[in-house]
Amino acid sequence: MKLSKSVELFFYSNLLVPVVILIIISCTPDDKSVKDSNNNLFQNSVTLGMNDHLTTGSYVRDIANHPAFKGYGELLLPRDDNSGYFNTGLTDIGTLMPYHGYVNPNDVVSALNHMIDEVNSGKTVFYDFYTDEQKRQDPGKRFTGLFFYRGSPGAPFAIVCPGGGFSYVGSLHEGFPLALEICKRKLNAFVIRYRIGSEQKATEDLAAALDYIFKNANTLGVDKKAYSLWGGSAGARMVGNIALSGVGKYGGGNLPKPVAAVIAYTGQSTFSADFSPAFITVAANDGIANVNTVERRVENLKNAGVDVEYHRYESAGHGFGLGTGTDAEGWLDLAVQFWKKHIDQ
Repeated sequence: MKLSKSVELFFYSNLLVPVVILIIISCTPDDKSVKDSNNNLFQNSVTLGMNDHLTTGSYVRDIANHPAFKGYGELLLPRDDNSGYFNTGLTDIGTLMPYHGYVNPNDVVSALNHMIDEVNSGKTVFYDFYTDEQKRQDPGKRFTGLFFYRGSPGAPFAIVCPGGGFSYVGSLHEGFPLALEICKRKLNAFVIRYRIGSEQKATEDLAAALDYIFKNANTLGVDKKAYSLWGGSAGARMVGNIALSGVGKYGGGNLPKPVAAVIAYTGQSTFSADFSPAFITVAANDGIANVNTVERRVENLKNAGVDVEYHRYESAGHGFGLGTGTDAEGWLDLAVQFWKKHIDQ
């Protein structure tokens, strides 16, 4: 028997209803899948406590927002505004520092966790070397400061000046890990966060930081008689400027030059007979600091009568920091020995 069109339409409509319901049910996630999805969405928004350590599974935002670093968390990071990198995992932290090679996330995390432990033991790790009035007069000075890695009380101090082409400050790789190793050897170390964008201003910041440390040496518990300056790349230019011309040239007080200038992979070529004793290192395959330029400076310094110790590596590239995993690994111990030699003189 042939059905009428109205009956046929009614029949098929009623047949489709349960099918549509089944499709909707099958496409609706259960509570667990919604929860899992939300966890994935917000997995890098974990709130850390004061005592919580960072891991290589942490994110850049975890450094900036860690409660132990309240008030200066972003100054640990390379740029003045790092918000665009907040979702970067620390396993990829090297992407924030394009001029640096062999960035080791474990070295970065260990150095940051040392500061977290220091804060939780009641110690101050961050110091402003500019006053509030100076910061009002020059807003760029808001992005400066000193991070302190304590060695033995009363021991001499170093200031570590990270590089970054004056477009960023690579403290995570070329500052904090070096300072941690220096303090493990019972010497005091500061890492400077300086103004970005100008070699002149960065060196003025270094001079101001030296002024601050000399004026507050007793409170800080450091000896100011045999300090050293350490720098890599752009930071080594800052060190070279002070070693050549002195602190006063850059607006600081009438302070002595460093007893040792540790200069890593920079093409700066200045020298003089009264240049600070210099430990100089570079890799032959450095694509930024030409090894021939570095070696000419070494010879010029030696010919001028300056005590120079030079170490050339073959394959560590530019910005190798501690040199972990490269043929430059272990260079820091040699630099410390050079500094200690001049401490004792």
